[in-house]
Amino acid sequence: MNRSIAKLGTTIFEVMSGLARETGAINLGQGFPDAHGPSELIEAAARALRERSNQYPPMRGLPELRAAIASYYARHQGLDLADEEIVVTSGATEALAACITGLLNPGDEVILVQPLYDAYAPLAELVGAVPRFVSLAPPDWRLPMEALRAAVTPRTRMILLNTPHNPTGSMISAEEFETLAAICVAHDIVLVCDEVWEAMVFDGTRHVSPLAIPALRERSVKIGSAGKIFSLTGWKVGWVCAAAPLAAVIGKAHQFLTFTTPPALQWAVADGLNLPVDWHKAHVQSHADGRARLERCLRDAGYAVLPSSATWFLHVDLPASGISIPDAEFCDRSVREAGVVTIPFSAFYAVEPETRFVRFCFTKPEAVLDEALERLGRFRTSLI
Repeated sequence: MNRSIAKLGTTIFEVMSGLARETGAINLGQGFPDAHGPSELIEAAARALRERSNQYPPMRGLPELRAAIASYYARHQGLDLADEEIVVTSGATEALAACITGLLNPGDEVILVQPLYDAYAPLAELVGAVPRFVSLAPPDWRLPMEALRAAVTPRTRMILLNTPHNPTGSMISAEEFETLAAICVAHDIVLVCDEVWEAMVFDGTRHVSPLAIPALRERSVKIGSAGKIFSLTGWKVGWVCAAAPLAAVIGKAHQFLTFTTPPALQWAVADGLNLPVDWHKAHVQSHADGRARLERCLRDAGYAVLPSSATWFLHVDLPASGISIPDAEFCDRSVREAGVVTIPFSAFYAVEPETRFVRFCFTKPEAVLDEALERLGRFRTSLI
C-alpha cells in the first residue's frame, strides 16, 4: 500500500455522519443542508438529462459553464477572467488535487495554515511534497504573517489558504493579500486559495480573492464550488481559475484525475450562476435565520460562541462555556449522551491540535435546530 495512504484514517466528517446514521443523532457535524436544494437548479439538471447530451463533455468543462463562471465573478467580485483561465472539476477537492499534482514536485514544500481542511496535507504528501504548518490563533483567527515568513525556505513552492475559512469563519483582507503578495513575489511562490465559501458571507464583510490583487494575479489559483454556492453538496461541481499558464498545467493534471464532470450538472450550474444577483442574495439569506437561531440559542444555553463572518458553521469555546473536557471527548459524549453530532476543532489540525473548540452546522430546519439545542442545553448542564 502507498505509505501516505496507509497512515490515513477515515475522514472525521464521514466518521461523525456515520455515527449520526448509526445512532439516529441529529447531525450538526458534516456541512450539508437538510433541504433538497434550489428548485431552479434541480429542474435545469432534469431538463439537461432529457434534452441534452449525456456523453463526454469537454475536458476543461462545458463552454457554457466556463462562460457562466466568468460572468458570475465579473458581477459578484469584479474579476475579469478569460475562457482559457477556467477549468471545471469534479468538486473542489478534485480541484485541490489537480493543483497539488500539477504544480508540486517531490521534495517541494507547501505551507498549510491550521485549522485546515483535512485533505490538504494528504494530497501534498501523495505527490511527495512536504507540508509546513503555521497556525491561526483565536479569537480572531488572523493570518500569522511573521510565522508565514518564517516558514518559507528555498524549497517553498506553494502557499495553500482557505478564505472564508472553515471552521473559524474568518476572512483574509485585501491588505493581508498585499502582504502575502510581497512574500510570494520575493520567493517565487504560487498561492492556491480555496474559496468555496465565498458566497456564504453573513455579516457584510467583503470577500476578497487573490485574483483581485494585481501582484498576485499571475501567480494565484482560485478554487470555487457550486456545491457551496447553491447548497447542493452532493453535485461535486467545482472549478479552478488562474492565469492561463497555471490553468493549463492544472488542466493537464485534471484530465488524469476525473477527466470531466457530469454534463447535466454542468448545464444546471451554468443556469444557476446566470441567475440574477438578487436571487443569489436571497439564497444566502435563506441560511441566515438558522445561523441567527443557532447562535442565539447556544448563547442562551450558556455556550460561548465566537465571532464568525461566513460558512455554514459557528464554533464554541468550551472552557469559556464552563466545560473542562477536550473537544474530541465533548463530541463523542455529545453523540452518545445528547444525541447531537458535532465536529471537534482538533480534527482540523495535522500537528499540535487546538482542543478547546467545537464546530456546529446551522443549515438545518428550525424544528431540528430547536431539538438539537434543547439537547445541547441539557448536556452542558450535565458537564458543569
